[in-house]
Amino acid sequence: MNLKNLFMNLSLNYHDSAQRSAAELSSIKANLTERLQASDNKSSSLTEERDLLKDSLANKTEELNMLKSRPTCPRGWRMFKCVCYLLSNETGSWEKGKEDCGVRGAGLVEIGSTAEQKFLSNFTKEETHAWIGLTDKDKEGTWKWIDGGPLTLKYWRKPQPDNGGGYKALGEEDCAHIIIGKGDIYNWNDLSCTTLLKWICEKRLQH
Repeated sequence: MNLKNLFMNLSLNYHDSAQRSAAELSSIKANLTERLQASDNKSSSLTEERDLLKDSLANKTEELNMLKSRPTCPRGWRMFKCVCYLLSNETGSWEKGKEDCGVRGAGLVEIGSTAEQKFLSNFTKEETHAWIGLTDKDKEGTWKWIDGGPLTLKYWRKPQPDNGGGYKALGEEDCAHIIIGKGDIYNWNDLSCTTLLKWICEKRLQH
């Protein structure tokens, strides 16, 4: 092979090799570009997910702080419409119940709605008799709540109140109690204020 032919062969081989190298480099560049774009997309997705998690954490923290700052009833008390109620463990006279509630910063319960009456009527599943803040001590037959408010809603059992039903041995029945746990909202009765019963205290939540 003469020098001219050899030179031409070398030139052709170089040209083919250069073309192949350029194609390979172009393919590698395209692959790297695609991987870089995928990495950028993943990074963007992770950043978005991170921001969503941060927002969710901030919302949950705010909710937790609101729950912590929300007033709650003391241990052993039950809440109904922003009012706390306690059924005593001990028994005593109506006056003792009134005094005990006062010591607790509360008062004998005064029932002002049918919803509250239903709530108290189901306070326990077992039949329980408990004093409420209702009396006619000042004037027989004129029932008032202990804050002086008149009795408007009435949930007396028939034929109560009867002031002992004419039995003098029962004494004057000037204090009212509720019979809970029987599923009946008409469950008030009058009794002698010295009768030993449990009592129900109530107090509003402090904000």
